[in-house]
Amino acid sequence: MVSFEEAIRTISANVEPVGTEQMALVEAVGMVLAEDVCAPWDLPLWDNSAMDGYAVRHEDCLTSPCTLRVTGYLAAGAPAGQLQLEPGCAVKIMTGAPIPTQATAVVPVEETGDTSGEQVTIKAGVTAGQHIRRQGEDIRCGEQVLQVGTLLRPAEISLLASCGKPLVTVFRRPTVAILSTGDELIEVGTQPGPAQLINSNTLALAAAVRQAGAIPRVLGIARDNRISHLEKIRQGLTADLLVTSAGISAGDRDLVRVVLEELGVKFLFWKVAIKPGKPTAFGIHEGKPIFCLPGNPVASQVTFDQFVRPALLAMMGHRKTRRQTVQAVLDESLKPGSRMRFVRVSLTRQPDGWHVNSAGNQETGILRTSLLSDALALVPANTAYQAGDTVTVCPLSEQLVEG
Repeated sequence: MVSFEEAIRTISANVEPVGTEQMALVEAVGMVLAEDVCAPWDLPLWDNSAMDGYAVRHEDCLTSPCTLRVTGYLAAGAPAGQLQLEPGCAVKIMTGAPIPTQATAVVPVEETGDTSGEQVTIKAGVTAGQHIRRQGEDIRCGEQVLQVGTLLRPAEISLLASCGKPLVTVFRRPTVAILSTGDELIEVGTQPGPAQLINSNTLALAAAVRQAGAIPRVLGIARDNRISHLEKIRQGLTADLLVTSAGISAGDRDLVRVVLEELGVKFLFWKVAIKPGKPTAFGIHEGKPIFCLPGNPVASQVTFDQFVRPALLAMMGHRKTRRQTVQAVLDESLKPGSRMRFVRVSLTRQPDGWHVNSAGNQETGILRTSLLSDALALVPANTAYQAGDTVTVCPLSEQLVEG
């Protein structure tokens, strides 16, 4: 049995990006960049106006107010260098339009008066360079603007578009095969009979896979016989990653380990010293990660979040693969346990920082507690906490921490 930290290190050392693909920009948001990107030209491409107003020579506006003759008009999209500004003159200009030759400033329309006819009054003093966006002041031609490993958000998509890239190379989303096992399981939509359980784990895991950004492939249920296990697991080994649920304990009908090893899977650990989630295994088959999770729904969700989700993020090229932890004050005591525990808690922000309370009954068969929790308190083995102590907490949503 390995420790939680050792399990994390082992998984991290054995997962890598699954490959790359080209995608249209709008489809690539949320993906991770797999190429360095350099600017093919200056941004902005030319000196342009940051305001609607009038392009002037600042030396013509040393006294205020002053009146200038309007000799032209420039809209956004007009060719650069179209107009040359003569002394004592002004050119009406729109935001984004190129700055006329010899112009040294733009006066916003709000700071002008008497704009009728062929003249404009400048009501305030003018500073050289005001309201002019200079060519290349944002990015210079040839400058590296994005690098491999960058998460593509709308801001990055905007920059890529500004660099003229309709397609971008990203790390592709891995396919994740999901298999539940057991004769007692029935599919969703069927009325359960005596001793039957609805196969909720498969859908919960598929939802978690999709939420992480990968592509779930549901295999259904492997029945408690070798032939069914072989058929389903062979299908699963064609995906980029295989996740199984249940069938990994020491019972006569727990066939997952036997069949996986028969098919060439090399297990790197079989149990982890945590609660819930002790019967969690990790192996490799032809370079592909294999995760065997407990059948208990709560343990399955916790071990997916702590082990499988970081592996999937690494396979998609993410630099940050583990959730951010925070320190929080306990509002109630926590009893010690022989293994590291993940306690489902509610996390609230108070004037003195984060505070946590148990989200309810911590028995691993109680799903309601998961619905009421928004974080996991990480409680080391053989460690008791009293109310007022500080504990490490892993929020289950980055938005909660960022908010």
